[in-house]
Amino acid sequence: MYRRRIRRQKELIMIERIRELAAEMKPAMIDLAQRLIRTPSLSGQEKDVADLILAELEKLGYDEVFRDPWGSVCGIIHGTEPGPAIMYNGHMDHVDIGDPSEWHGYDPYGGVIDIDEMYNEAGDALEKTEVIHGRAAADTKSGIACQIYSGAILAQLKKEGLGFKGDYMVSFVVMEEPAEQIGIIGLIDNEFPKRGLHVDGVVSCEATALKIYCGHRGRVEINVEVAGVTSHGASPWLGINAVNKATKLIDAVEAYYAEHYQVDEKLGKSSIALTVINCTPGTMCIVPDRCNITYDRRLVPTETPEDAIAEIQAIIDRLSAEDPDFHATVKVSAVPRTTYTGITETKPNIKEGWRIAEGHPFVAAASNGLRSIGEPVSYGYWDFGTDLAMVSGRHHIASIGYSPMQEYYCHRPVDKCRIDFMERALVGNIAIFQELTKLSGDDFKI
Repeated sequence: MYRRRIRRQKELIMIERIRELAAEMKPAMIDLAQRLIRTPSLSGQEKDVADLILAELEKLGYDEVFRDPWGSVCGIIHGTEPGPAIMYNGHMDHVDIGDPSEWHGYDPYGGVIDIDEMYNEAGDALEKTEVIHGRAAADTKSGIACQIYSGAILAQLKKEGLGFKGDYMVSFVVMEEPAEQIGIIGLIDNEFPKRGLHVDGVVSCEATALKIYCGHRGRVEINVEVAGVTSHGASPWLGINAVNKATKLIDAVEAYYAEHYQVDEKLGKSSIALTVINCTPGTMCIVPDRCNITYDRRLVPTETPEDAIAEIQAIIDRLSAEDPDFHATVKVSAVPRTTYTGITETKPNIKEGWRIAEGHPFVAAASNGLRSIGEPVSYGYWDFGTDLAMVSGRHHIASIGYSPMQEYYCHRPVDKCRIDFMERALVGNIAIFQELTKLSGDDFKI
């Protein structure tokens, strides 16, 4: 009992000092978020923002700082006692700004701070609050700034003799938005083993509105090529119109998935969406001999990309049996991507689905961390995919999402983040880390 009381007193002293440091470092954290937003970093063009982050990590006293061959950036703060390595992760790239006129008078790369309406934590009402605007404010630059400065607080605690277990790692990867996971794969599967680094658990700063997120559906980008025969547009009977044949496939796919889908109790149902269609030669007066269709297929964790391909193939086989002029092939899309460091990779456009139980020890520890600082705890699940697909869906490493950003504002011309949420996440990241480093062994497996 006495030891427990002493331990709790030490914890309270630590929490109080963390809050003091968070208040001191808040202006620098906000400034970093602004500088990140003001630095364009489209996929494959992340060098300037990577340089900025590297300089900040070195300035703040991270014990190890490095850039991997693909251009991703990492920093590590070693604890004063051995313990698990918890990696806090985000991505440096962002989607295109689109039409600047849709940004309601804001510069997409301005990083402007003002008072504006944003949704509350529950997402059911709007509130006037201090906000930072700009592309990637919600995905994921505000979260990156929080994770970096949470590490800075830990570095300062260590200087002051306030010890902690484990390693606090940050990793900010390239090429997340194209969905092939080039950055995170290069880091986890190649760079970390080369450096002798190991990751026990992961906290992503993809948008969660201060909730703990526990999974998302997977996705596979499917390309179907329907073949025909060209002819002059004046004599279409001499050819086979690939577009006309493709409409049969489109209708058959829609009909199939209207009845055949899987359901996950937390993530919802699987789905398919036709996202791109084009034909060749694509010229007036020529019947097209090729029609290419791209599908965005969303997978629940019980489904695999192979399952999705097999379903489409079965539809193709049936249509071919019914119509001897119907010919089509199906494959997972894979296009070459080149990082800003000059590495070209061609990987299948796949993200695995995954889910960690809300009662899992990893989630429970993160929840306890937030409760220890008086933060409310609730759970959610992303509609979109993240790089945790590779970490948890492929490697089965325990992971969660936690960040100040909100999904509603991602990829939109209202891209912004609440400042008050950032301040809370600054402390929340550390509280989660301190509880996660108490875990061991199977606590990190899903």
